[in-house]
Amino acid sequence: MLTFILAALVQGQGAPVPPEEAPRRMTLPDGFRATLFAGEPDVVQPMAFTIDDRGRLWVVESFCYPNWSKPGEPGKDRILIFEDSDGDGRFDSRKVFAEKLANVSGLALGFGGVWLCATPYFLFLPDRDGDDRPDAAPEVMLDGWDLKAKHNVFTKPVWGPDGWLYGCNGILSNSKVGKPGAPDAERVSFNCGVWRFHPVRRAFEAVAHGTTNPWGIDWDDWGQMFITNCVIKHVWHVVPGAHFERMFGQDVTAPNLYGLIPSIADHLHWAGGKWQDARGQEKHSEFGGGHAHVGAMVYLGDNWPDRYRTRVFTANLHGNRIQNDVLERKGSSYVARHEKDFLLANDSWFRGLDLQYGPDGGVYVTDWSDTGECHDYDKADAANGRIHKITYGDVKPVRVDLAKLDDLELVKLHLHKNDWFVRHARRLLQERAAAGTIRADVAPALRAILVENGDATRKLRALWTLHATSGLTRADLDRCWDSGQEHVRAWAVQLALERPDGPQLPWAARAREETSPVVRLAFASGLQRLPPAERRAVAEGLIGRAEDAEDAYLPLMIWYGIEPLVGAKPEEAADLLAKTKIPLLRQFIARRLASK
Repeated sequence: MLTFILAALVQGQGAPVPPEEAPRRMTLPDGFRATLFAGEPDVVQPMAFTIDDRGRLWVVESFCYPNWSKPGEPGKDRILIFEDSDGDGRFDSRKVFAEKLANVSGLALGFGGVWLCATPYFLFLPDRDGDDRPDAAPEVMLDGWDLKAKHNVFTKPVWGPDGWLYGCNGILSNSKVGKPGAPDAERVSFNCGVWRFHPVRRAFEAVAHGTTNPWGIDWDDWGQMFITNCVIKHVWHVVPGAHFERMFGQDVTAPNLYGLIPSIADHLHWAGGKWQDARGQEKHSEFGGGHAHVGAMVYLGDNWPDRYRTRVFTANLHGNRIQNDVLERKGSSYVARHEKDFLLANDSWFRGLDLQYGPDGGVYVTDWSDTGECHDYDKADAANGRIHKITYGDVKPVRVDLAKLDDLELVKLHLHKNDWFVRHARRLLQERAAAGTIRADVAPALRAILVENGDATRKLRALWTLHATSGLTRADLDRCWDSGQEHVRAWAVQLALERPDGPQLPWAARAREETSPVVRLAFASGLQRLPPAERRAVAEGLIGRAEDAEDAYLPLMIWYGIEPLVGAKPEEAADLLAKTKIPLLRQFIARRLASK
């Protein structure tokens, strides 16, 4: 670490660039412009942020990092609210929402308050009257996250298309997550990967396991989830039930995995060699600058040119830049192809942590602004911090307050090109459904989009909101089954498994007949949610597909689903062994049988 700090000083990192000058130094593609939205002393230590229904930024200032407070100790973190009332790209008003918080690493808004990742707790801080002041002390929703994770603590709660809050967790320790007071038997063992929490049912689940320190999560136009990751490769396509390659250690959640799913990236952002050596060295710059990636955004706004839509963007700490990958379909998943770096900060203090698009389609980027990195536990420069805004061409100011719209106006927003409107509209309708105040004609209006709109991305948005508002019917799922659009069918599989009355669909026949690898992956993922007695018939519809033998996901996802069957019923496993046309499955089934 001393070597790294001395190298930083040699490179001229003795003082930060003045906030006003920082955006002028940035190199961006033609037509783009960077402005300073806020900078020190108005904001410092911007660990996380989110955008509310009025387009305001809620920012976590983390003074507890890197020396986290012990449970019960008073904290120094706070939450600020910034508003740009005239749309000129710079804030006009700033207020403190809450202070004296501890270990806050992420936040989300909804259901009358703020959801906080505050290790070892997942908290809800109520503001039900919306006066920008907490109504009461935070309520502990979950506990059990481990402070030994250091910079790998859990973070990034963000609303998924299905109405759950999703987030990430790092590798350095094992957490046991559950409701306060729950015994170990009722807790979920978890280290690195993706988790989710349902705001109404108060349910917690581990979604996928592996990688190293994921610190960014987002979804594309078809509801496919992607995370960005520090160390090893940087971008991963997340499928429920997946087990991904790891930097080190064993996956504590499942035995007999035998194989792990790799990153979808076809490249590294450093010039080979050990990742430990890819820090702040010029030889790595051409490749991207280093191994530490923070923040994830799949751009679905309406200000940037369409060529950037559905690309994955992330900040590179060592490279002082923002990078982007093009997602190309390959079999059931994707390949992330390297693109020219999107933004070069030309500032050795630039430490991008997160990036999100807002109601005008412009993108906000938070900058920690320091010379260290995630492993610098001795000292953080708490005097600096910036938030920049990246826009293209002329930007028209957008003034919104979506909470004031009626239900059917929120339904209409599901057709908006800027997915910021769609996501906020969905969450507001979900809140109203949970409160019992949603109009009866919302479900028919959403169903009309699902049935009549020819665009699969619009159908999906209606489908997700029907599910989140408990308006999805068996008939809706049947229509999705008969859709000629693969992602609509795939989501029908996933959502059917979440119904309280179970999937109740002709799964085995559908799996056997399905022509799309995307939908077959949904079936393979769904195996782990089916009762063991129902898995074999569905699995038989998947293991006979020789065309899936080289797929990066399908053989392993099928294996994760059938491994318990192989271990429990050797006679049935022998039958599966005879029927499979996927060599990897034959190998794994035989290995598991031999281990008994």
